[in-house]
Amino acid sequence: MIATRRALLATALAAPVAAHAQAAWTPTRPIRFVVPFPAGGATDVVARVLAERLQETLGQPVVVENRTGAGGNIGVEAVVRSPADGTTLLMGTTGTLTVNPHLYSNLGFDPLRDLTPISMAFTTDHVLIVNPQVPAQTAQELLALIRARPGALSYGSAGSGSSTHTVPELFKLAAQVDIAHVPYRGSAPALNDVVAGSVQMMLDQIPSAIGQIQGGRVRALAVTGARRSSLLPDVPTVAEIGLPDAQATSWGAVMAPGGTAAPIVLRVNAAIREALAQPAVRERLAAAGADGVWSTPEELATFLRDESAKWARVVREARITVN
Repeated sequence: MIATRRALLATALAAPVAAHAQAAWTPTRPIRFVVPFPAGGATDVVARVLAERLQETLGQPVVVENRTGAGGNIGVEAVVRSPADGTTLLMGTTGTLTVNPHLYSNLGFDPLRDLTPISMAFTTDHVLIVNPQVPAQTAQELLALIRARPGALSYGSAGSGSSTHTVPELFKLAAQVDIAHVPYRGSAPALNDVVAGSVQMMLDQIPSAIGQIQGGRVRALAVTGARRSSLLPDVPTVAEIGLPDAQATSWGAVMAPGGTAAPIVLRVNAAIREALAQPAVRERLAAAGADGVWSTPEELATFLRDESAKWARVVREARITVN
């Protein structure tokens, strides 16, 4: 079972490097690192930080490729259909790996069956943001506004089934409020429309929203983690605003095509561990609002099964459907 963020990173820093695994496989061609969402979102931000370090360790260019559409399914399927030779990796997410299988009846693939787990990569909390024109200075004022006008306000997401869809639906269940969902092809365009006022709010991941918050283009009202974010120390948690059941954390994990050989998995896993052990990498992720988290492939496989069961329940109880 995957433990806490800090415990995992401590394990990563303390774990001995499997020298034989590093020597067993070396890539001979550039590596494609598929991000199933547009550039600029939280998943993309973290993938690009990791890619820089991975290419130094692996000795080949690691090129981030944004393959968007269908709630991330297009990018995931591109990896599922790729050769299992170590030259294609996926930055999978909460939505693409453990929510979408419960939303899409015709996927044609099963992420838990058709992908090979390599390592966790990061976790990040979400932040409730609103357009500055929304007449609410606090989360409590926003909830009062929503309750006075049920269904009149809308939130943007990175697409049906993404974490920026499921986390707001969990928020709605906890608060017992009605907010309309407007799906986009990724977090970045959804965030742009919150800034423009086309939609009123979003529960975005902190890494992709922090720039707009700091620039004053959106207002932050609450964060979904167990503790306040160091980047947003004045913003209360959902528990502090009276919604402890809305607490949620998103995550990203590095995967490979199903059937990828163990020496490749171990080599890439060790490279990820080495990257997350670098102070400069940890600082860059922290500055973006993400915590680097390493795991063994076996820990990740167990975690994915548990998360899939958890989000299956949320999809069912919130009656989440693909629009």
